[in-house]
Amino acid sequence: MTDSPLYVVAVASEKGGVGKTTIATNLAVYLKALAEELPVTIASFDNHFSVDNMFAIGGGSAATVAGLFQDRPAAGLVRLGEYGVQFIGSERRLEPPADPTPDLLRRRLAASGLSGVLILDTRPILDFFTRAALGAADLVLVPVKDRASVVNAASILAAAEGEEQGQERVWLVPSLIDGRLRLGNGVGMREYLAFIGQERGFRLAPAAISKSPKVESLASGFDSRIHPVLTRARGTAVHRQMRELASFVLERRRQAMTEGGLRCAAVLQADVPPGRRRRLLRKCPVCDRPADGSSGRLFQDRRSRRRGVVHAPCFGRLLARTDIGSMIDGFSGILALVLSGSGLTGAEPQAWLCLYDGECRLELEERVSERGLQEMLPFFERVCDQPVESLLREVILFPLLDESPGQLLTASGVGGWRQLALRVLREVAARNL
Repeated sequence: MTDSPLYVVAVASEKGGVGKTTIATNLAVYLKALAEELPVTIASFDNHFSVDNMFAIGGGSAATVAGLFQDRPAAGLVRLGEYGVQFIGSERRLEPPADPTPDLLRRRLAASGLSGVLILDTRPILDFFTRAALGAADLVLVPVKDRASVVNAASILAAAEGEEQGQERVWLVPSLIDGRLRLGNGVGMREYLAFIGQERGFRLAPAAISKSPKVESLASGFDSRIHPVLTRARGTAVHRQMRELASFVLERRRQAMTEGGLRCAAVLQADVPPGRRRRLLRKCPVCDRPADGSSGRLFQDRRSRRRGVVHAPCFGRLLARTDIGSMIDGFSGILALVLSGSGLTGAEPQAWLCLYDGECRLELEERVSERGLQEMLPFFERVCDQPVESLLREVILFPLLDESPGQLLTASGVGGWRQLALRVLREVAARNL
């Protein structure tokens, strides 16, 4: 199971010359520097080839971002580039697809197998490709350098608000700020942009990118190579500011993963067959917050056949008072959580954990302590949609496999563990716990 579900960042502005591409490309480098194990990928829908000029190593593949809108596996588009950053080659003449549905990119990214962070550098126009990026993005950064760019940012916000929680995803980034410039009453440009941005309902990122001749020179030279701030301009204020912006992005990603709201993971549920989708719980039954299938543990209730996802931290809390909970990392098989409810005999409920390997061999069995059971009972109530007093004999299965919950929910994913689940259910029934 991947620990790096895909988090998409779009850098967008309808106004050119605001530092959009500089922010996008350098953000990729700083994210990789701050989180070396995190996959970082960047792609641009513009045709200036800045991404290629910064990250390309040698000739490489002829695959381009056009493949994201075609029926091509994303794995064949991504190339490893400089500084450990992956990139997808730019396209000089990027044409909209024949069927330009608004969520096409979002669906393609959901099925792409990409992980970590994907940065999308957009065109300075609100066209199909920019709208597609906004629809797929978990976070939208809008560089602004003057009043006109803040006014133009309203269209970005309006487009994002066509999706859920648009305003929470869009953040202004003051860019190309001249610290020497003062407006009326000694107000600096950053303070001015913050004021007029917040007045229009925008959120302001905690980093502002200064104007720097040194940084501007990194994209100029006799060769086509563009150099990052991290390696060639560490002595500038922009170095610290880009680090702050990258830290902000990582924190937003951490929050999104905790809350279970990653946009390109949620689309995976669209591949669940309609009959199965009706039994799909949309919230984690431990914390009662949205669960999108990007990470955590898939579960299935034997009796009602209801399925859903438990967030990874919640799964840890659910099993915190058990020995098996500390033994399942890296284990491949199925964990069965069995409850003998008070509705069956009138006696006090009891629970067991049974751990089966991929050959349906019982590796470990554990009776849950009284205190552990009391903490589990709200989970059973939410999954079974019944009060504790009505619970009978309940068996809830957790597939412990490499795929994400969203992948295990698809028709092909279910087929990979269905037979093992049926064998485990027969084994549990035979044990008569």
